[in-house]
Amino acid sequence: MKNNKLFIGIIGALVLGVVLGGVIHYQFPEVKADFAKNIKLLGTIFIRLVQMIIAPLVFSTLVVGIAKMGDMKMVGRVGGKAMAWFMTASLTSLLIGLILVNWLAPGEGTEIKMDVSQAGDLLNTTGDFSLEHFVNHMIPKSIFEAFATNEILQIVVFSIFFGVALAATGKEGEPIIKVLDKIAHVVLKMVGYIMWTAPLGVLGAVAAAVANYGFEIFTLYAHYLFAFAIGILCLWVVLLGVGYLILGKRLFELLKRIKTPLLIAFTTTSSEAVFPKLIEELKAFGCQEKIVTFTLPLGYSFNLDGSMMYMTFASMFIAQVYDIHMPIEKQLTMLLVLMLTSKGVAGVPRASLIVVVATCAMFGIPPEGIALILPIDHFCDMARSMTNVLGNALATTAVDKWENGATDPTLEA
Repeated sequence: MKNNKLFIGIIGALVLGVVLGGVIHYQFPEVKADFAKNIKLLGTIFIRLVQMIIAPLVFSTLVVGIAKMGDMKMVGRVGGKAMAWFMTASLTSLLIGLILVNWLAPGEGTEIKMDVSQAGDLLNTTGDFSLEHFVNHMIPKSIFEAFATNEILQIVVFSIFFGVALAATGKEGEPIIKVLDKIAHVVLKMVGYIMWTAPLGVLGAVAAAVANYGFEIFTLYAHYLFAFAIGILCLWVVLLGVGYLILGKRLFELLKRIKTPLLIAFTTTSSEAVFPKLIEELKAFGCQEKIVTFTLPLGYSFNLDGSMMYMTFASMFIAQVYDIHMPIEKQLTMLLVLMLTSKGVAGVPRASLIVVVATCAMFGIPPEGIALILPIDHFCDMARSMTNVLGNALATTAVDKWENGATDPTLEA
C-alpha cells in the first residue's frame, strides 16, 4: 500500500513538474534560468540524500552477503554467472544501438544547430579513458576516499576482499558480521524515510528541464528521439523476453515490484538513486539476500544496458551528422572498444557522454559533435536510466534463479 502511495505521488509530481515548467518557459521566459536553477535544488536534495547512504549500504550488505555464503567456490560461481550475464547483455545492447542507428540513420540530413561552448567540460575529458584510467578507477588507493566520493566499483572491490577475509576467519569474524548486518538493516530503514522525498526530487528535476528547453525541443529532435525510442523499446523487448524465459509468469510480479524504482530512475535520470530501494524490492520478491547484495552492486558497475545502447547510437549519430563513412569492421571495433571503456564508470557524472566523446576522438569523429545531443540528453537519460534499473533487476533475479533453482518468496534471506 505504501509503495502504491509513493508511486502515485511520483506520478503527480511528474505531471505538476511538466505543467509548472511549461508555464515558466512560455509565460515567464525572463525568469526561466533562475527558476530552473532554484527548483532543481529539490532534485539535488533527493539525490544527495540517497548518495549519503549508498557507500555504507553497499559495504555492509556486500560484506555480509559474501561472509554468509561461506563457501568461496559459491562466491566465484555466483560472480561468474553474474559477469556472464553482464557481458552478454552489454554486447546485445551495443549491437541493438549499432543496428538501429545504421538502419534509421537519424543523423543524415540533420539541420540542428550546434553550440560547442556547452560541451567544453566534456571535451576536456577526452583523454581520460584508458587502461590506466580504468585500473585507477577500479582499485582504491584509500577506502576512505572511495567512501567519500561514492565510487561504487572501488567500494565493491574492497568489500569483496574484506568479505572473503572475514569469512576465512570463521567464528572470530561472526561478531563483525552481526554488526554489519545490523548496520545494513538500519540503513535500509533510512531508505524508507528518504524515498518519501522522491516526489519533490521528481518535481524539481522535471520542472527544471521543461523550463529550460520547453516543448519545441521534442520537435527539433523528433527524428533522433524517435530512433532512440525504438532502440530502447527493442532493448526492453529483448530483456523482458529473456526474463520471461527464466522467470516465467513471475516476471510480471517482478515488474510490479520494481515499478517505483523504475519510475524514480526515469524521472530523476539517476539509476543510482534507486539502488537502496531496489535492494528492498528484490529481497521482497524472493531473491536471497546474499545473492542480491553481491550481484546488484556489481551490476551497477558492469551492467548498464540502457547506457551501453546509447553509446553506440550517439557515436554513430555524430558520425552521420558529419557525413563520416564508418565501414562495418570499424563499427565493430568501436563496439568492442565501448565494451571495455564503459565498464566501471557508473559513478562518473554523465559517464555515457564522456565515453562517447573519448570514442569519437579515437575513431576520427569530431568530439565537439557531442554538443549536438546535449540539449536533448536529459530526456534520453531518463529512458536509459530506467533501462539500467530493469537490466540490473533482471540480472539479479536470473542469477538467483540459476543459483537456487527457483525464486521463491518463502526462501530465507
